[in-house]
This record gives sequence, structure tokens and C-alpha cells, in this order.
Amino acid sequence: MQIAVIGPGKATSQECEAAYATGRMIAGNGTLLVCGGHDGVMEAACRGAQEAGGTTVGILPGTEGGNPYLDITIRTGLGHARNVLVVLSADAVIAVGGRYGTLSEIATALKTGRPVYGIHTWDIEGVISCSSPEEAVTRALNDTARHRSA
Repeated sequence: MQIAVIGPGKATSQECEAAYATGRMIAGNGTLLVCGGHDGVMEAACRGAQEAGGTTVGILPGTEGGNPYLDITIRTGLGHARNVLVVLSADAVIAVGGRYGTLSEIATALKTGRPVYGIHTWDIEGVISCSSPEEAVTRALNDTARHRSA
């Protein structure tokens, strides 16, 4: 199973704390973490996942390196179009905070049938609002497992 964690590169401390906890929980459940590979929410989630023994994948917009907590780095040269790859690589998406880039990833996820669990993110139809990283990860894992067995 793969879960994408999406959110802003310039994140608040609250967003980074939530992303870090999200990453730790994803890894603790043996799930691969996929993200855009940059700073902020993405770096915090990767740090949490690595510290919990997980594997992280960063799908980068250019040819530069990503954050220091990536196990696998995919340099696309696609700019913002790489957001589609991040979402399509995931079974579920967890959005932490976010600006317009996060909104585009949420829209892509919803359009392609991937569930989106939100922590302090856009309040739009289709996003399942969660009060904590624990709730978001638990729901993503349980809902996706149910969907796969159906």
C-alpha cells in the first residue's frame, strides 16, 4: 500500500508537526510514503517515516535533489505536472494544510477516485476531514483495505 502526503513546502509549525506524526504512523503500519519531495509538510512527513523505519519516495518537479529524508528520489522535470504522478502513485492521499498546489493534488485525487483525508486543509466536497494524524492514517488504511477486498 502507498499513501501520498501532500501539503505546502512553506508550512507552519502546526502543519509540520501533523505531517511528522502522519509520516511516523504511515511507516509504523508498513506503508510506503509518497510525496512531492520538497520542504515543509513533505520533509516533515518523510522525517517521521524514516525515523519510524519506513520508506519514502519523493517525486520532484525538476532535476534537483529533494529533502534529506528521501529514500527514493524521482526527478521528473515536469514542474507542477508532477503533482499528478504523486497522486496517481497512491492508494490514498492525506492532505496536511495546503495552498493552491495542494488543492490541485486534492482535485486530481478526487477526480481519479482516490480517497482524500484532510488535516487542517481545504474544506471541499469529497475531502474527509480528520481531527488528527492518527485518525487520517487509520481511516486511510482501513477504508483502502475495505475497498481492495470488495
